Amino acid sequence: MRADRLLSLLLLLQNRGRLTAPELARELEVSVRTVYRDIEALSASGVPVLADRGPSGGYRLLDGYRTRLTGLTGDEAGSLLLAALPQAAAELGLGAELAAAQLKLQAALPDGPGEHARRVRERFHLDAPAWFRAGDPVPHLGTIAEAVWRQRRLWLRYRSWSGEARRTADPLGLVLKGGIWYLVATGERGIRTYRVGRVLACETAEETFERPADFDLAAAWRESARAMEAGRIRGEARLRLSPRGLRLLPAKFGALGERAVDGAGPADAEGWVTVTLAVESLEVAVHDLLGLGLEAEVLGPDDLRAALGELIRRLAARYPDGGSTPVHLTADP
Repeated sequence: MRADRLLSLLLLLQNRGRLTAPELARELEVSVRTVYRDIEALSASGVPVLADRGPSGGYRLLDGYRTRLTGLTGDEAGSLLLAALPQAAAELGLGAELAAAQLKLQAALPDGPGEHARRVRERFHLDAPAWFRAGDPVPHLGTIAEAVWRQRRLWLRYRSWSGEARRTADPLGLVLKGGIWYLVATGERGIRTYRVGRVLACETAEETFERPADFDLAAAWRESARAMEAGRIRGEARLRLSPRGLRLLPAKFGALGERAVDGAGPADAEGWVTVTLAVESLEVAVHDLLGLGLEAEVLGPDDLRAALGELIRRLAARYPDGGSTPVHLTADP
């Protein structure tokens, strides 16, 4: 709506000072011509907008002028919970509301706290997604989020590890973990967690559901995360690691690697240490441990050591000329 845009333009000038027409157009996602029309409308309504000419010119408000028209809408107030996660807000369809809410909040602050908030925004940034991994495509996230908010039942077509399945779910909450969205919902099988990127189709039912009075989303997520982690662990590997291998372990295995490093034994004369690493299935562990290269030796269990040795022999057979030319490989720091 034009009224919302005019207020946003006014708050931009109030919070940031002098801005050019192209800069305002980028912030408001409109054309420069539209900015010119909006500036004229503000001036006609009595707002003292000044135009400075020249290379360093632009539009600004008369010194000392401040508006107090900063009331937040419901959606804008809710979006402030995602103020540190602008990409998440955009995925939920709240990007515009978050931008407007931040402008209004900053405008409502006195000069001292307002300046402090601006400096914090300029100097600190939270980037939630994990390194080297793009988030899932989540085409149904908006529909799911709307159902969570309005307590509407969902019909899902979901791709799990065992194949496609249809589920009826009462959506209780959404969780963003490492750049991946998860839905916590209840249904015929009790409270379950669904990876939103694996939802192939979803439809919102007309019927609503009663949210459990004692449900705690944070507590439910902690329990789900604990169960998921425990469910994928199938055993332990005893490893002998070089100093470089000890540094690599957390990078390769995340929290499991960190725990193994914390429990490392004393270093031997060569600086190598022995650790115990929780691992998934034999097949997964073999390929994961191969990534440590010459910086690790598997001491046990015997079947893991044998499987790793067999894989190495097969790789050597695939590259029979590998020893003819010296190759110097540098491991990760």
